[in-house]
Amino acid sequence: MMLAADLFKPFEFEFFRNGVIVATLAGALCGVVGCYVVLRNMSYIGHGLSHAIFGGYAVAGLIGINLFLGAGAWGVITALAIGGIVRRRPIGSDAAIGVVTTASFALGLALVQLYGSPGQNADALLFGNVLGVTFADVWLIVAVSIGAALFIGFGYRQLLFTTFDTEVAKATGVRTGLVDGLLMVLLSATVLATMNVMGVTLIAANLVVPAVVARMLTDSFGRMLGYAGVIGAVSGFVGMNASYHLDVASGPTIVLTAATFFIVAFVAGGSFRRRAGTVAHAH
Repeated sequence: MMLAADLFKPFEFEFFRNGVIVATLAGALCGVVGCYVVLRNMSYIGHGLSHAIFGGYAVAGLIGINLFLGAGAWGVITALAIGGIVRRRPIGSDAAIGVVTTASFALGLALVQLYGSPGQNADALLFGNVLGVTFADVWLIVAVSIGAALFIGFGYRQLLFTTFDTEVAKATGVRTGLVDGLLMVLLSATVLATMNVMGVTLIAANLVVPAVVARMLTDSFGRMLGYAGVIGAVSGFVGMNASYHLDVASGPTIVLTAATFFIVAFVAGGSFRRRAGTVAHAH
């Protein structure tokens, strides 16, 4: 039986404390940003950008520029390229995302195979690694979280209109193209900042699952943002602790923790609907 002292023992290590802070903040950040991704039916672009950024990471290492800046710039360019393709050709956004991002991911894998992984093991990038989290990662996620809070706070109404009705937003003077572009920058920064903890292959799940659970719990957009942030933060904290004790990569444990919230919300929601239906039938 695990004692309380055993539960808190990993907090003696600096790398673990850094990992918990980053995972908790990353969960909250992904949860909030994920609300816009889910409500705009853009779930696949979160998955695609995470893979595209891996390609950018490999390219940046190959040409010798800063890995984070290079990967982030690659992510933004990828997002803008997808938008440009959709506007210029009769191709659906899901198809454009699939072509551009998978090609970028394949390029990254090929470069890693040929020249080795820049900076750290490729498996750690793909699946997350608590041992790779540094104090610099803490400051990076704090900075991105502050940026996200300012962007959402000052642009709340514009984001709300653009998310639910783009045509109405345009008619009321909202620069939807600029809003979309800034949202892509934020999404790219979120993926980049959480890559060490979540891993490339699982970042999309951290963007989508907390937001989906929050959507199941409320019809209020404001409450959805709050719920998703809390669910993501708790998933990050609990998942990071579980990853240490189970000796499993941090990314999978965080996603499985979030998936547990989904199962509970789904089952509880179904039970509530059945009870409500029974009461209504009785009356």
